[in-house]
Amino acid sequence: MKSRILIAAALAVLVVPAASFASAPNGQDRENGARACRALRTSMGTELFRQSYGTAASNRQNAMGRCVSQWTRSEHQNRVSARSACSAEQADANFAAAHDGKSFAEVYGTGPKHMNAFGKCVSSKAKAASAEAQLNTVNAANTCKAERSLDVPAFRAKYGKNANDRNAFGKCVSQVANAPAP
Repeated sequence: MKSRILIAAALAVLVVPAASFASAPNGQDRENGARACRALRTSMGTELFRQSYGTAASNRQNAMGRCVSQWTRSEHQNRVSARSACSAEQADANFAAAHDGKSFAEVYGTGPKHMNAFGKCVSSKAKAASAEAQLNTVNAANTCKAERSLDVPAFRAKYGKNANDRNAFGKCVSQVANAPAP
């Protein structure tokens, strides 16, 4: 009897840390974050990308690392949100009525047996959220570039948050990209 209790206690000790790690970004989130940052750097151009993400005083060479760190958290949140949305869709009794009579597995699954419907659902929703966030970031960078070109000192005073307002461009991009749609 005591051995069963000890085994149960040992398993409980192992399960609690494992459950707490489940909510941290994983390797796929980091890969998706790096992929998003490479796409942003390509679409924005290296200089605009460095101004948006870099903070190193002289050359902003740390932009890619900071971008990947930020986008890894974003990709993780996209995945968690997508899982939640897919779970709700899968449990929805009226799903078929809203999807031309098709079941959740028929809508998202692949092959004759509609395999991996849940995974395909999560993947499609997370990719859509990431694509929208990337587009918002590119648009925000272009908006901030145009605003900065009108009056640099006013731009730095409005968005800068450190001693020399050197971070103004990145703060502008973040603020504009995350602003609610009108």
